[in-house]
Amino acid sequence: MPEAPKDDGPGGSLPPEHRAVLHRWAEEGGPLATRASVVLLAADGLRDAEISRRLGVSRQTVGTWRQRWTSAGIDGLGRRPRTGRPATVDEAEVVTRTLLAPGGSGASRAVARELGLSHATVAGIRRRWRLSPDETPVPSVPTRPPLPSAEVWVMGLYVDPWRAVLLAGTRQGAPRQSAAGTVLGSDELAGLDRAVEAALTAATARGTDGDIPSAPGGLAEYLAEAGRGHPDLRLHAITLWETPAADGGLPQRAASEGLVTHHRIPARSTWRTFLRAMIALDSTSHPESSRRVYLDLAAELERYAAARPDTPCAAVRWLRENVAGPPGTDHSADGTAGSQSWSGVNQIDLGSFNECVVIETVRLSGTITRGEIAHRTGLTQQSVSRIARSLLDRGILIEDAQRRATSGKPRTPVRLCGTAAHALGIHIDPEVLTAVVIDLDGAIVRTRTRPVSADIDPAEFVERVAALGRETLAEARGSVREDGFLGIGVAVPGPVDTASGTVLGPPLMSAWGDLPLLYLLQDHFPCPVLMEKDSTAAAAGERWIGRDRRARDFAYLYLGTGVGTGLYLNGDLYRGISANAGEFGQLCAIALGRVAKDGRPEILPECNPPVSVPELAALGGMRPVPAAPGGTSGSTAAYLAVGEAAAAGDPAAAAAVREVAQAVGRGALGMVDLLDIDLIVLGGPFFTEDVADFYLDEIARTVNAFPTARRLRRVAVEPSVLSAEAAAVGAASTIFHATFTPRLRGRESRARHLPAG
Repeated sequence: MPEAPKDDGPGGSLPPEHRAVLHRWAEEGGPLATRASVVLLAADGLRDAEISRRLGVSRQTVGTWRQRWTSAGIDGLGRRPRTGRPATVDEAEVVTRTLLAPGGSGASRAVARELGLSHATVAGIRRRWRLSPDETPVPSVPTRPPLPSAEVWVMGLYVDPWRAVLLAGTRQGAPRQSAAGTVLGSDELAGLDRAVEAALTAATARGTDGDIPSAPGGLAEYLAEAGRGHPDLRLHAITLWETPAADGGLPQRAASEGLVTHHRIPARSTWRTFLRAMIALDSTSHPESSRRVYLDLAAELERYAAARPDTPCAAVRWLRENVAGPPGTDHSADGTAGSQSWSGVNQIDLGSFNECVVIETVRLSGTITRGEIAHRTGLTQQSVSRIARSLLDRGILIEDAQRRATSGKPRTPVRLCGTAAHALGIHIDPEVLTAVVIDLDGAIVRTRTRPVSADIDPAEFVERVAALGRETLAEARGSVREDGFLGIGVAVPGPVDTASGTVLGPPLMSAWGDLPLLYLLQDHFPCPVLMEKDSTAAAAGERWIGRDRRARDFAYLYLGTGVGTGLYLNGDLYRGISANAGEFGQLCAIALGRVAKDGRPEILPECNPPVSVPELAALGGMRPVPAAPGGTSGSTAAYLAVGEAAAAGDPAAAAAVREVAQAVGRGALGMVDLLDIDLIVLGGPFFTEDVADFYLDEIARTVNAFPTARRLRRVAVEPSVLSAEAAAVGAASTIFHATFTPRLRGRESRARHLPAG
């Protein structure tokens, strides 16, 4: 560390090397000029008051820099003290830090300390962007001209060698409440920064190779495509940067055609920090804007950067999928949906973890006395009595017939009141929609089905799902207490983004990919709505309705359009980091050594029973069975026919079912060894009575004959306790699971959509 010089007072002298550096700083201007001038004037014998007058700064500033010089020398002048102010303030950086601050540290004072700004400066920026707690819930983005004061989404990004344009969308209406868990982290932002940098480097390189004839018209085409794809939003093209060679009239021409409005970034922001601020604003304001949306953007930028210069890749043209409709919109054909009183939890408002513990104990036992509850839970007798009395008063528990005791007064057991709570479950399948209303005991109150085709328009599809739900609820109205209706669970084929409520790439349902189904359905139903993968929902239903038979870890093998797995581990559903745990097909492919040339595990036909079983039976010589008039159509009918023939002894049909069961068993073997579980449950729409024994026998043989730890455990393979509507019943059970299951950690993440009362 350099030796600190003595404070040069009147008559003092500065070392020549220091004086030269200070004179250079004073001549160059900038933040170091004032500091150097203070020390030089002090060395010439001027007092603080005179230095302050000559330089136009406060006496406190003069004293600060003289003290820094005395204590730390040249190095001290080069470092800005913590309480100093930067020469310029980047408003977008303040906004980003405010929105993405972890643990509530985004208060003005915390951000000010982190960035070296005054609290007043940060508070002023937050007011300008309307991010203060006392401001309206709709932000204000001060672009030039400002964006409308409305909900804001990041809808697209366009980059070519001459310009970069951020496409924002706005829509009037009451904003949705932010969903926990959707905020981007530093890793995602850093990855996006790297992807942007790589794309800019590639765009610059392509720009130096000469003009690209299609590029100047690319932006206009891109904006036209955006306008067609998002007719329910007002779109705004915000120019992040552009070169002098850019055709700056393009956005204006698009605006004149009514496609978009043209804006520039705020004057006190750089384009990089503004892009980050808009992403932070979007990700914290809308559940639809999950990490997946920006991982998709980063992937698009990386593809552009990696493309060969001679390939037709003139620009980045990223557009996100459509966002959910305006909240509160009445989509019902008869206009009654918005007025229905299925408003969710009212009387059932669980006040403590211990209440959930008591309910879980009663549920698993069927009927149980208060003393037995205390013994099993470790709660005191007084606590159990108080909680039971409260649950009895609210109708969640009811008393059963008294039991005679060997000594003392008779004991009165309690059990769940099945009619105390109900939920609606909807299962979405490529061929049929199923809706069920179940009570707290898992009994089906009402069920309805409706056929659906994979090529249906997404808007019509959402309306059909909502209409089916409304009809089922209307039929169940006489059996369901409105103050005990807890909500709606929706089961969909995976993969699914549960954080944003988006169905990503469902098998045989390509027309519905990237559909924000959950939030579109929330516009139809004024009650809590949860979404799960169908296999995970089935596991939830198995746990809830199976009671003590399923009171341990298990894996649910769901035989549907594909084979999926629902996992119940350590007392709770296991969903994984993206809620897509249990993708079974790749596990089967690896177990069978079926890998494509590029190294990717194959998509096994055996893991799609309704398709593979009829094909294998036909290859084995079974004659196709014609569908009955008015019966089930498509692959489902063919599968059911093969199953019926297998049960009747047809060798080709039996061999086909057994071959598929063997493939599924090899995947189950890997799962058993990986998880060390001793229970596998089989269910789903294609686990029918005709084929059940084939699957049960073949899978049980495999998972018990070949595991590494086979000497230490016996794996039970059992049929599901659920009916053919396993996924729909399971979907409804996810509502009960989120409401009643005791969990010390993670409960809030699944129950955040459930109102407090």
